[in-house]
Amino acid sequence: MAFKDFPGNTHGIELLQRSLERGRLGHAYLLSGDRLEELETLARTLAKTLNCQQPIQRNGRAIDCCDECLTCRKIDHGNHADVFWVRPESKMRQIRIEQIARRDESPPRVVNEFVHLRPTEAEYKVCVLVGADRLNTNAANAFLKTLEEPPQKSILVLLSTEPQRLLETILSRCLRLNFAGDGRRKSDPEETAWLERFGALAAAEQKSLLGRYRLLDVLLQRLTEIRTRTDESLTARSPLQQYDDIEKSLRDKWEDELTAAVEAEYRRQRSDLLLLLECWLRDVWLHTLAAGKDLLNFPSMTGTQAVAKRISPQQAVENLRTVEHMQRLLYTNVQEALALEVGLLKLHF
Repeated sequence: MAFKDFPGNTHGIELLQRSLERGRLGHAYLLSGDRLEELETLARTLAKTLNCQQPIQRNGRAIDCCDECLTCRKIDHGNHADVFWVRPESKMRQIRIEQIARRDESPPRVVNEFVHLRPTEAEYKVCVLVGADRLNTNAANAFLKTLEEPPQKSILVLLSTEPQRLLETILSRCLRLNFAGDGRRKSDPEETAWLERFGALAAAEQKSLLGRYRLLDVLLQRLTEIRTRTDESLTARSPLQQYDDIEKSLRDKWEDELTAAVEAEYRRQRSDLLLLLECWLRDVWLHTLAAGKDLLNFPSMTGTQAVAKRISPQQAVENLRTVEHMQRLLYTNVQEALALEVGLLKLHF
């Protein structure tokens, strides 16, 4: 994909192309947004544009890739020697210091060595950190050394859906481009249908534990669907599906990266689902205050008013706090099913 192919030439792309046109490219970029997949495509397109053999030019400088030359194809297939991808791995889904600086157990290539080597076959070396907010403390401190003294012809691209979790010292050394949508991400029809089902069930009388566990079952079923779909989607795009005859060490590395990527994307989508639930509970709270429909996220959603008639404004506020607490707990190593069960049992319906 080239920059021109992105739907709606976003403000972030315009700023990036303006820097390319003026020859004022930064040594480090932080691309933030709602979905890592989209950010990876942007980073890949930037790498292609910097090294394209037949780039689209403006004022004599490359501002987009041709998306067809040998270099572009190599970068798309993930086998270009001068483009290095770093992803969270290990059971903790972190980017570890062994991926950044040389250690005894480090992989064949690490970030700090890669960026200081001369380009092999292209003009620029590009290093992409996917999920940069997953840098652990030691890795982040080691990475800072490269950010402070960047070599020429090396570009660092950090991708994050949660840039607020990055160290301020890293944020201050990157040019930041935001590719998130305007305002809260709109729910799609599938999400709305799920919320309709949840709301209708919550609107029924909740006098027994059985009703609560039905709600929990609806939530867990949706999360199982999300995990299955995420696993299938990321597995299909993994290099493990493209190359059969590879060394065991590389296969193990790709398997670890895939496992970490699936878990990270699942957690992001789980957070989105709980945010959707929180938005609905906010509507319930607004109904308890007799607020106007123009303030509601889902003005025609089933069950909202029925729940609001049974609880007080204070109980509605406690619901919002309960979901926020669930979100915080799920960032820790707490057992997911237990955190969700306790949280749903505390909700006032």
